[in-house]
Amino acid sequence: MPRPLHTLPKAHLHLHFTGSMRHSTLIELAREQGIHLPDALEEDWPPQLHATDERGWFRFQRLYDIARSVLRRPGDVYRLLREAAQDEAAEGSAWLEIQVDPSGYATRFGGLTATLDLVLDAARQAAAASGIGIGVVVAANRTRHPLDAKTLARLAAQYASEGVVGFGLSNDERRARARDFDGAFRIAKRAGLLAVPHGGELAGPVSVAECVDDLAADRIGHGVRAAESPRLLERLADRQITCEVCPASNVGLGVAERAEDVPLRRMFDAGVPIALGADDPLLFGSRLLRQYELAREVHGFRDAELAELARQSIRSSSAPEHVAKDLLRRVDAWLAGHDDDSSAR
Repeated sequence: MPRPLHTLPKAHLHLHFTGSMRHSTLIELAREQGIHLPDALEEDWPPQLHATDERGWFRFQRLYDIARSVLRRPGDVYRLLREAAQDEAAEGSAWLEIQVDPSGYATRFGGLTATLDLVLDAARQAAAASGIGIGVVVAANRTRHPLDAKTLARLAAQYASEGVVGFGLSNDERRARARDFDGAFRIAKRAGLLAVPHGGELAGPVSVAECVDDLAADRIGHGVRAAESPRLLERLADRQITCEVCPASNVGLGVAERAEDVPLRRMFDAGVPIALGADDPLLFGSRLLRQYELAREVHGFRDAELAELARQSIRSSSAPEHVAKDLLRRVDAWLAGHDDDSSAR
């Protein structure tokens, strides 16, 4: 019998702040505040998305902005992180790195610094209550000016020892080149933060290569388009640069037509470290556990390979050394928990 995936210890490294919200919480908060939700976020949820064209991406962003609008009070932030941590713990995730752009909330929570203070305090409380570790990744928006990214990088650097673990770059990579944001990433790297920009989702292998060459990326958010270049896959494998692959999101946004078209197996077999992620469960309808189920059911990963995926997520995380070692030991124990691995897929 296959081993139960919800008991496999893992790290979740690609989860966006608003996108981590429970659908039931979105509905409840919207009704409390008299916010009208479109059918795609209520009766027809999860929405049917196809963001590989401009119109589709605009629709995705519009739905995301509507969802973000229900987070109006500090208590909503505490609730979001508490529930996200509970959901992570229930699925076997023992370390979470959640990504937030404070600019999206600054006007309602007293500015960039006050917003980040709020998120970090909520993360600390959620971690303590759930028993999992939580780090915060501050992410700049690719559609805004690189000077805005530098401002966020300086803010992130100030909190490098207080819960901020990385600096990211999100939104549509077709809208701006990674190299335009190199100054912000230099600031973050000097502070000891992980560089975790998005690349290779809506744009091709060149966007991944720029993240590596110009931003000194430690991990790549998504990165699946790297599979279009065997040479780039070889570079990622040689340098052990992790790709945060989000299978359900790739299908939901039209990056891949079907789950089997996500190049997870090709990247794994090429030696590229993989950290499976859920991206935005609120919009794609599935959390981290489902990504491991897809690896097993669609891509034919055996239990030993699923354990290695979990190890790669842990090794690629910012978890303290003693935490990572304990999680890796628990992964080994999960794999050793049954004698017969031959039928596990």
